[in-house]
Amino acid sequence: MISDDKKEEVRAAADIVEVVQDYVKLKRSGSGFVGLCPYHDEKTPSFNVTPRLQIFKCFGCGESGDVFKFVMDQEGVGFTEAVRQLAERYGVFIPEDENDVPSETTQLREGILHALKFAGVFYYRNLIENPEAEKARKYLQDRGYGREVYKKFGLGYAPSGGEELWKAAQNAGIDEQYLAEADLIKPSNRGNGFYDSFRGRLMFPIFNPTGKVIAFAGRVLGQEKTAKYINSSQTKVYNKSEVVYGVNFAKNEIRKHKEVILVEGYTDVITLMEHDIANVVASSGTSLTPGQMKILHRYGERIVMIYDSDDAGQTAMKRGINIALAEGMEVQLLELPENQDPDSFVKQFGKESFEELKKEEALDFVDFLLHKAGDEGRLDKPTETPKVITEILESIANIGDSIQRQVYVQYLHQKMQKFQKVKETDLYEQLERVMNDKRWEEKRAQKREEARQRINEPVENSPINGGTNDEPPHPGFRTERAQSSRKKPHFEKELIRLMISYGREMVEYICSFTNSKLFEDEELRMFYEDIIERYKKEEDFSIKLYSGESEPFPRLVGDVTLEQHSASERHAEIVGLKYEKDKNPYKTAKSSIRASQISFYRRKLNELADRIATAEGDERLKLMERQKDVKSKLTRRETSDPDDLYPDPEKGVSNEVNEKVFTYKMKGEE
Repeated sequence: MISDDKKEEVRAAADIVEVVQDYVKLKRSGSGFVGLCPYHDEKTPSFNVTPRLQIFKCFGCGESGDVFKFVMDQEGVGFTEAVRQLAERYGVFIPEDENDVPSETTQLREGILHALKFAGVFYYRNLIENPEAEKARKYLQDRGYGREVYKKFGLGYAPSGGEELWKAAQNAGIDEQYLAEADLIKPSNRGNGFYDSFRGRLMFPIFNPTGKVIAFAGRVLGQEKTAKYINSSQTKVYNKSEVVYGVNFAKNEIRKHKEVILVEGYTDVITLMEHDIANVVASSGTSLTPGQMKILHRYGERIVMIYDSDDAGQTAMKRGINIALAEGMEVQLLELPENQDPDSFVKQFGKESFEELKKEEALDFVDFLLHKAGDEGRLDKPTETPKVITEILESIANIGDSIQRQVYVQYLHQKMQKFQKVKETDLYEQLERVMNDKRWEEKRAQKREEARQRINEPVENSPINGGTNDEPPHPGFRTERAQSSRKKPHFEKELIRLMISYGREMVEYICSFTNSKLFEDEELRMFYEDIIERYKKEEDFSIKLYSGESEPFPRLVGDVTLEQHSASERHAEIVGLKYEKDKNPYKTAKSSIRASQISFYRRKLNELADRIATAEGDERLKLMERQKDVKSKLTRRETSDPDDLYPDPEKGVSNEVNEKVFTYKMKGEE
């Protein structure tokens, strides 16, 4: 046990303001500090820290306590571990002694963190000592990194053998459960033992704001046909959507400058920091998320985004603008000279040139989007200019403060006068339409989430949950068993299969003739809407991704991709022809679209017949006219060939199954 004297020594040494500022952006208010509460979402700061009393108190949710409680809550550790963390941070020596018995959850988290720390040391030693790591050392040397950089950033090397980390951890007495929970090892397919998750890669440890290793990123060093980087999977200590690479090194400099520089790569961060540009972070190998932006907003008010000049980089930058504006940050964009990234630019021209370029060339998001549209020639085309205006208004719509939105609309109006005369009132009307669309999309997303939860929620009164056989199920809920036992329309499954197998071009084609109302099956309708949302956000929607999502997606993927019957190889030998399911994927799509529309119009006719039976007067006449129209549409689809109903796409699609998201854009979505 840690003695009371030692606890008080640690409490006296710890600066509660400094500790809290690792998680909350604080502003001085009288004799204390205030900020947005980390325990609940709020827009107006009600979280108070009083240095004199060494306590915090939120007047919104009621949470309060001392520096130990704050660390326990934010780090998910027990009291003893919180004291030891603070003692280590503030240089207070605590002798090893019997600790309090931690809870099961705390013990698991601490075990995972211990395994990750061990792995970090293991990888570092291999980088320094292992002859196999020569290629990693050569790569780092070519980038100008010496051993002091290895040590500062914890760089390492994962041996290629496949079991070295696992065996070393076993010898050190580390429980395999902790290694597996940390995603450092995976169960062997052979049924016994494990293998290392990272093999033959240069390793970048990812730290939380307090400097603990919580994950790794591994970079391939040769020309292998594999992902350039792989990252640790989500764990109990690592949520990749809320982690920013380098924030542990950069947080104090971000506070000092009130500005964070966001780059794409791990080496960009390291090189800039080695050239004394220390307020820099990267988005940890993922697309920028609201959670990551929330982290950055704790430390700074302004964000300067630097992305690659390729299409993927520019798309990511535009998406990042909206996320930053929604978080309430001031946004600037910096485009480096052609064929330069932050790493190469700073090495070639130095810190002063970088700072000067940032000062002179960094643009406000409105200026940047207009500048990009001008470079693309879009502002010279009468048909494109309204689209550019709408895109900028879509960004402005993300700003929470109404006065700020008004200022930016006025600024856009002023800037547009040199290209096209636009009334300010028209801009406000269009902004209102954009915001209404945004609210509608948010409501749709909420309904989809509610539908997903309904699908997954068990029936309380079903026999498998203790009810009796004669008790009817709740009308709003279904068990997974009930959902999966109902036969899903083959053509609806085919549409989903084609979309997740062939990527963005196929989604564009199918969506030009369909919408979610065509789907009779509730689960497939939800699946369809989820794919569309991911498409719009330019996120992955592959078979691989959905197979790893929560239920019902893995089950639905199996349902739409696996067939009970398929043509045998023997049959191919006999008839001399090999059956290819998707020899022409678009032909399959046309047939499935036609079948879906036929099914939809038949359901409509049944629905109209029921309504006509009870309607009177003008309403009955209108319904009969509608019935006639639907019959006409149904007859056309029943009697026409799919090739006559649906034109061929402008662009073909390969027969390769989609494992990555293509960058092809929908027609009209510039």
